[in-house]
Amino acid sequence: MSGVNSPWRDDVSSPHSGAAAPSPEFGGGSNAGEADWKFHLVEFAKGLGEMSVEFGKGCRDVLRQSVVREDSFVVRKFGKPCAKVCRKLRFLNEYLPEDRDPVHAWSAICFVLFLALAAIYFSAETDTISPLIKKMNIHPPSATHILLPDGRHLAYQQQGVPAKRARFSLIAPHSFLSSRLGGIPGLKFSLLQEFGIRLITYDLPGFGESDPHPNRNLESSAVDMLHLSYAVGVTDKFWVVGYSSGSMHAWAALKYIPDRVAGAFMIAPLVNPYEPSMTKQERRKTWEKWTTRRKLMYFLARRFPRFLPYFYRRSFLSGNLGNIDKWLGLSLGKKDRALIEEPIFQEFWQRDVEESVRQGNAKPFVEEAILQVSSWGFSLADLKVQKKRQGKGFIFWLKSMYSQAEEELTGFLGPIHIWQGMDDWVVPPSITDHVQRVLPGVMVHKLLYEGHFTYFYFCDECQRQMFSTLFGNPQGPVISEVDQIPLKKDIQEEVPPRTDMQEEVPLKIDIQKEVE
Repeated sequence: MSGVNSPWRDDVSSPHSGAAAPSPEFGGGSNAGEADWKFHLVEFAKGLGEMSVEFGKGCRDVLRQSVVREDSFVVRKFGKPCAKVCRKLRFLNEYLPEDRDPVHAWSAICFVLFLALAAIYFSAETDTISPLIKKMNIHPPSATHILLPDGRHLAYQQQGVPAKRARFSLIAPHSFLSSRLGGIPGLKFSLLQEFGIRLITYDLPGFGESDPHPNRNLESSAVDMLHLSYAVGVTDKFWVVGYSSGSMHAWAALKYIPDRVAGAFMIAPLVNPYEPSMTKQERRKTWEKWTTRRKLMYFLARRFPRFLPYFYRRSFLSGNLGNIDKWLGLSLGKKDRALIEEPIFQEFWQRDVEESVRQGNAKPFVEEAILQVSSWGFSLADLKVQKKRQGKGFIFWLKSMYSQAEEELTGFLGPIHIWQGMDDWVVPPSITDHVQRVLPGVMVHKLLYEGHFTYFYFCDECQRQMFSTLFGNPQGPVISEVDQIPLKKDIQEEVPPRTDMQEEVPLKIDIQKEVE
C-alpha cells in the first residue's frame, strides 16, 4: 500500500508483516497519542457547536409556531402594546448603519449595555471599604437558677424591691433573639422602688443559661412561669409583661394559669400572622408592612422549618455582630431607625444578643419561630369574659329557675392593657385592632408617632406613665410589720403600773408573742 500510514494503522498492523510497532520509550507513541487527543477534542467541539446551533433553530421554530403566532396568548396579550412601543422608538433606527438589521443591532447593543452595567456594579462593590466586623463575646455566667420538677434549670434575674416589700410583682418573658437581660430596657431602680415593684425576667428554654426543653410549647411555657413564681417567693398574684413576640408567652399565661395572674400589660403584642380569625383587611395591612426577608422567614417557619438554621448560622449565630433590622428583616420607621443608631441602644442590644446566643444552638430559635406561626393550642377568643354555658334540657332549665347560685364566668377576668405605637412597622397597629375586635374588654393605648422601640426602650417618662396607668399613684414599698411594731421596752413603759401580779404576767406574754 503506497503513501504514509497513520500512526493508529501502524499500531494495529499484522505481526506477520515484519514491521515492529514504534515503542513508547522513544516518544513516537506519546506524540501520536497527544495529536490524536487534540484532534478528537476539536471534532467534539465542532459537533457540539453544530448541535447547539440546530437546537437553537429548533427552539426558534417551536416559539414561532406556538408562541409568536397571531392566535397565541402572548401575541394577543402583549402584541399590540409591543407594536405600539416599537413604532414610537422606530426613529432610533436612523442612527444605525444602513447595512445592519435593527433586530440584530439592538440585541447586540442591549447585551453590551448589560455587560457594562455589570462591570460598573462589581467594580463599585470592590472599591468600597468594608466596615470592621465586630465579634460577639461570651460573658461569664451571671444568672440565678432554679431547678424545675422535670430536672431542667431555669435562669432568671430580679430587679426592684425585695419580695417581702413588693406591692406588685412582674414576670416578663423575653422576645425572639433576646434574653433575661432584656426585661424593660433602661428601667431605673428608683422608679421600681417608687412604685414598690419587683421585676423578674428569665431565659426561655434553650436561651441564655436556661436548659432546653425537649417538647416545648406554649402550655409548657406557662407552666415554667408558674414554677418560677413559686420558686422566687411570689405568693400573691403577679402581673405578666409581654413585648413584641414575647407576648405569646404572656397570652399563654392568661390561658393556662389565670388564677395566678393579676393582669397583663403588653407593648406591641404579636399574634400569629396566619391566625384564621383575622379579616382580609387586617391580614393585608399586617403583611404589607413587612420586608420580603421577614415574609420568607415566616413561610419557612410554617412550611420548611429545617431550612431556618441555614439562615440563622449566617446571621446572629455566625459569631459576628450585625444590625437588628438586617438580621430579623425588620422594616422600621424614622424614629425607630434613629433610636437603633444611638450608642446606648447599640450597647444594650449587643449585650442582650450575646447572652441570647450563648449556647450557640439553632434549635431553640427554630422552636420559637415555629410557635409564632403555628397553632397555639388556644384562641384569643378563649380569653374573652363571658358566661359559662349551661347544659341543655328541661332539667337544667329547672335548675336555673330555682337555683340562687351566681352565674360562672369564663375567660381571663383580670385587666389587659396594650400600648401600641401607630408608626410601628414591626408589629403594625392592625394586629392590635384584631386583638381589640376579638377581646373587646382589652384597654388599648394608641401612641401617635411612636414606633416599635421608641416607647419601650430608654424612656423614663413612658415607663412612669405605664406604671401610673396600671397601679395608680406611687405608694412605695410595703412597710414591714416588724418596722411598725415598737420595741418591747417602749411598750412596757407605756403600760400603767399594776399591783396585781396575776394580771401583769399575761400582759407580758402577749407582748412577747407580738414582738416575735
